[in-house]
Amino acid sequence: MTISEKVAYLKGLAEGLNLDTEKSKEGKLISVMIGILEEVGLSIEDLEENNRVLGEEIDVLSDDLADVESVVFDDEGGEDYDDDWFEMECPTCGEPLLIDEEALAAGVVQCPDCGTKYSLDLSEDEPEEETEDEED
Repeated sequence: MTISEKVAYLKGLAEGLNLDTEKSKEGKLISVMIGILEEVGLSIEDLEENNRVLGEEIDVLSDDLADVESVVFDDEGGEDYDDDWFEMECPTCGEPLLIDEEALAAGVVQCPDCGTKYSLDLSEDEPEEETEDEED
C-alpha cells in the first residue's frame, strides 16, 4: 500500500466517523492533519518518481561512459599498470619498452627482449628564435 493509499484510507475513515470539522476543534485538527498528510504523500511520490528517472539516466550515462573509456583507454594487453607509465618501441628489436617512474628515476631503461640499455634524456632543447631586422 502506497502512502497516498494509506492517506486516502485515513481520510475515508475520518469521513466515516462523521467528524464535525466545522464546530469541533478536534475535527478541524484531524481534517487539517489529513490535508497535510495528502500533500506530504504526493511530495514523496514525486520524489520517488524523480529518483527512479534519475537512476535510469545515471545507468544510461554510465553505459555511455564505459563505451568512451573502452575507446580512449583501449586495453590491448589486459595488463594492469599504474597511470604513471608509458610505452615505446625498442629501436633495436621492436619489442615494447615500459617507461615508468622507476626507469625515469634511474635514467636508464633496458629492453626485456634483447637486453639493450638506453639512457633516458628528458631535457628539452629549445630552438633558438630567429629574428629578422626590420627595414624602415
